[in-house]
Amino acid sequence: MISRIVSLGSALQDVYLVDHDDLVPTTIGGEAIFGKVLVGSKVDIDRIYYGVGGGGINSAISFARHGHEAIFLGNIANDPAGNAIINVLDKEGVDSSYINFLERKSTGTSVVLLDQKSGERTILTYRGASEQFGNFSESDLDLIQPNWLYATSLRGDMDTLGRFFKKAHEIDTKVMFNPGVRELDNPKELMKLLKYVNILIVNKSEAAKIVPGVLLDELLYHLKNYAEIVIITDGAMGGIASNGEEAYRFGIYEDQKVKDATGAGDAFGSGFLAHFAAGKSFRTSLIFASANSTSVVSKLGANAGILTGAEPLHPMPIQKI
Repeated sequence: MISRIVSLGSALQDVYLVDHDDLVPTTIGGEAIFGKVLVGSKVDIDRIYYGVGGGGINSAISFARHGHEAIFLGNIANDPAGNAIINVLDKEGVDSSYINFLERKSTGTSVVLLDQKSGERTILTYRGASEQFGNFSESDLDLIQPNWLYATSLRGDMDTLGRFFKKAHEIDTKVMFNPGVRELDNPKELMKLLKYVNILIVNKSEAAKIVPGVLLDELLYHLKNYAEIVIITDGAMGGIASNGEEAYRFGIYEDQKVKDATGAGDAFGSGFLAHFAAGKSFRTSLIFASANSTSVVSKLGANAGILTGAEPLHPMPIQKI
């Protein structure tokens, strides 16, 4: 089954600076820092890698690789970083015709400082054209007529999210939402949006900002009142999910050395929807989401490891509750 899916969110060019000895984490005052980089020094980096990222881009690539009609709706600029993003979207088969090109802004860029030995990273981000989203027009959904709208963080722009969610509701487009820090900092407005959301995905600490509870079971119990399907992830502990009829606790897909954790959350959320929108069962979609996330963290880059859905899946810890 092929679905038409719009990815709404940010677009960034990622520049990785990878080293095996100069970026080793050091603990000072209880905080981990990159301890061997001295102010005023020159540091020789072992490797540089260019990629693209951002929640909107990562999810669109996930949908396209799965065979869906993937459309990305976001902001970039007419500059080299923007051209790099367009080239990747074209290569992946993502419709980029609804992208907005902003003037007086540069395309968002992240510089990722990555320690090759530990996989630990620090990200320096210039949001640029992905700083604000008020120029987005929900009337694009009238033209696209998607089956699904997948929304990642719009940096707290509740008005734009509300306009798109209401339009989606009007035209019978289903909504999956992965809110970010800025949205979670405004829980009252976030609650108003959830009445339009079919699938909500958050991690454990994010769930605790929305509803009362400490344990995954408690958080799931409360969040089930706000969305048909709720998925709560908990890092290496796996997570918990319910579709109103079935509920599952799940572990990680496999114990894999993390090469780069960038994009892991996007891979899980978009991986779930890619499989689910293709007609797969709720349980199988959770397994694929975990496999997709595991594959992404085993490679360098936020989306290099995204799966196609054709790969065979091995068993993983998942229990019906």
